[in-house]
Amino acid sequence: MSDNDVRQFGIHTYDQWTAMWNGDLGLAEKIMAPEFVLRYAQAGTEAFDDVRTPRQLADIIAAWHRERRGLRFAAEGEAVVDLALVDGAPAGMVARPYRASVTDEDARTVARSGTDTLRITNGLISEVWSVSSGSGGRTFYR
Repeated sequence: MSDNDVRQFGIHTYDQWTAMWNGDLGLAEKIMAPEFVLRYAQAGTEAFDDVRTPRQLADIIAAWHRERRGLRFAAEGEAVVDLALVDGAPAGMVARPYRASVTDEDARTVARSGTDTLRITNGLISEVWSVSSGSGGRTFYR
């Protein structure tokens, strides 16, 4: 795998992370380590503190979609990829800003920005740091 291939792996993994959050829940078993840690800094995300398995993550994402009409995530901005091959598998960090949007009670789209940083170990996501602008925040990109 060339340096460019490793970079593309990181970007593709982030894209799959985003697709999982958009409802492709089967990706949880494919991209997440068998056991991982989630670190969500925004208020109202305490439910993620005890999520450790792909199945638990898929279940909580499904619940978020049931509670939030029109929930949609999209990667924004440039990805920061710091990966190398370790014992033949990509390992390191991938970070990228994202935009989350929902439909409010007046049928308007409300968007907020954040950044997710993914730790990759043996080619799988083993730890996530997520920070968003929260309910009172704004978007980075227009």
